[in-house]
Amino acid sequence: MRFDTERYHQMFKNIFGTFGTRLLNALCNFITLWFGTHYLGAEAWGIGGIVLVDVSLLLIGVELLAGPGLVYFTPRKPYRTLFKISYTWSAMVAAFYALMMFVFSFIPTKIGFIPEGYHGLVLLLVFIYSLHNFNLNTLLGKERIMTNNLLFIIQFLTQMSSMLVYIFVFDIRDAHAFVFSLLTGYVVSYICGLTQIWRYLGDKGDDSLMPTIKEMFRFGTIIQLTNMVSMLNKRLSFWIIKGFWGDAQVGIYNAASQVAEAPKIIGQSIAMVQFSKISNLSDNDKSARITVQLLKTATIFTALSMLVICLIPTSVYSWVFTENFAPMRAVMIALAPGMVFMSAHTVFCHFFSGVNMPKHNLYAALVGFVVTIPALYLLIPTLGMVGAGISVSITNLAIIIYQWIIFRKTSKISAKELLVTKHDMKLLVSEIKSLISSSTDKQ
Repeated sequence: MRFDTERYHQMFKNIFGTFGTRLLNALCNFITLWFGTHYLGAEAWGIGGIVLVDVSLLLIGVELLAGPGLVYFTPRKPYRTLFKISYTWSAMVAAFYALMMFVFSFIPTKIGFIPEGYHGLVLLLVFIYSLHNFNLNTLLGKERIMTNNLLFIIQFLTQMSSMLVYIFVFDIRDAHAFVFSLLTGYVVSYICGLTQIWRYLGDKGDDSLMPTIKEMFRFGTIIQLTNMVSMLNKRLSFWIIKGFWGDAQVGIYNAASQVAEAPKIIGQSIAMVQFSKISNLSDNDKSARITVQLLKTATIFTALSMLVICLIPTSVYSWVFTENFAPMRAVMIALAPGMVFMSAHTVFCHFFSGVNMPKHNLYAALVGFVVTIPALYLLIPTLGMVGAGISVSITNLAIIIYQWIIFRKTSKISAKELLVTKHDMKLLVSEIKSLISSSTDKQ
């Protein structure tokens, strides 16, 4: 299968830039982790982590109308309409959360969902991040990938540097240093984002709000339900391992999962660019062709990355994570096929979202859930953590089989076109050489 190589070249540049951004973010997260654990302490760092999880959970409600669905709707709806809906919805959801917190404050048995004294900060973080996220998603919808990446870089660099300022300049040595740094990063990147999206608010045209809200709500609900089912698929293994083998085995499995999932930024980087491109196309055949080529790219690079991870000797993992974590390598070998399948799953997901068929992502997640339960209960009691890793691979295989069946029905792509050809490899090598040459010339 052949398609416009110039289009692929531009997408590959965007993918490379996005991947580099994610790697830089991972480095900054590690630096932040080091300073946080050394200068704030375990308890403060734990509170900061809980606050971050609370913000992520509360954003589920916000993202029904102000989330990833904006990437799809930005090329199709007047910008001012999306702006009004998203800002109004974010404010309404934040106000609803505030009301619920006020009501719960009168309940004698307090629900420890948010750490004491951080309720106002959590609400502010949710609201500011939702506005910042609007900028990021609509810039993706406008295919301004590099601007999106730049705003993301501003966000996490500001977070890291401001935390150091709060610790060493203002001498804040509790969780507030981390939480304030999150807020600073969101505010600064939001303001920078406003300078990039402000011109679109002057575009002519305005849709009636209610039909647009209904359409966005349907799209957003399916995406959020998919995310919730996928999260349950992932976490179910933790609960079952704990029940049969105890907390220590959960800790080892969690560490192995974190290392094995590192290559997923490859698929995520590719899928983000893919989603942006496909959302701006009206030709599903072109979208399918782009998807297949990017699917091959994602699986090739993820497979190579997983091969490297699996070849690392057990002694290295023991040295880095202590002897207690020596079994990690066996778990990661069991997880390896699942991680490759996950990269394909991510690309398929963004295809279905980009062509307004997100329901198939939800159905795929439900297929995975149906497969996960028996696989976990059959494999974990006898094989422990390795059984959990095998179940992840089986589940992800079942998911992409379902996605492939639907993909084939909705496109003109045959199974033969999934095979990696010499042309694919030449194109990939050519793009890598071009990027290296371009980087060298700039230096």
